[in-house]
Amino acid sequence: MSSSLIDTWLVLPAAGIGSRMQADRPKQYLSMTVKGVTKTVIEFTLDHLLSYPYFKHSNIASAGFYKAIVVVTKGDPYWQEISTARGYDKHERILVVYGGSERCYSVLNALIAISQFENSEKKKDSDPSWVAVHDVARPCLSYHDLDALFSAVEDYPDGGILAAPVRDTMKRGGITESTSMTKSKVCSVIDHTVNREQLWHALTPQMFPLNSLLDNLQVALADGFEVTDEASAMEYGGAKPKLVDGRSDNLKITRPEDLTLAEFYLNNF
Repeated sequence: MSSSLIDTWLVLPAAGIGSRMQADRPKQYLSMTVKGVTKTVIEFTLDHLLSYPYFKHSNIASAGFYKAIVVVTKGDPYWQEISTARGYDKHERILVVYGGSERCYSVLNALIAISQFENSEKKKDSDPSWVAVHDVARPCLSYHDLDALFSAVEDYPDGGILAAPVRDTMKRGGITESTSMTKSKVCSVIDHTVNREQLWHALTPQMFPLNSLLDNLQVALADGFEVTDEASAMEYGGAKPKLVDGRSDNLKITRPEDLTLAEFYLNNF
């Protein structure tokens, strides 16, 4: 492992409300039962990633994460309850940052907090830190994929992301008005078929040098660029992040049926 990856921070944005889940609480606080253990989605994700091997100043392939930044809404009662019950509020490797109005601003708040922490705590001659941003609603991330991502971005300053090649036929939609004898309505129709060669589903984690991601994200947001993920901010700044082939079961819990599917995957890992 390159010395440039010795200190890699994990950022877990968890300030969203997950409206498409149609649940009584944000999706990260819904419960799953895996191998007889019932916890919330955020607990499964956080516990799993903090258990990823971390050995400071080593040369092994899996360096793990130095500390985790959990980004939550200020006054979030669900996080406060879980944090107290599980001892996250006293965990030496967990820091909490308040989120922004959108995910990109939540990530920005986390990056600024990390930068401030390092300026106050780290020696000036220490190696530059990296940051890995992971969707908290992706609890099925495998250590094998993490190993592959760490290895792929070693000594590659533009960083990289986990991604899955598109397998299905892809359609570009359009909007049209459908009229019948009784009513008319707007509906989606196929505009054309998209060539799926070199078309990828972006997954997480997305891993970049801390300072590069912070600078590029700030510039992109200041310019009014629509930042859809961390890689898009890096791309806006001219970087070409690596695409690292990841498992397709690294799904993001978005709809009700995804929760059941995530439970199935985790119970069969």
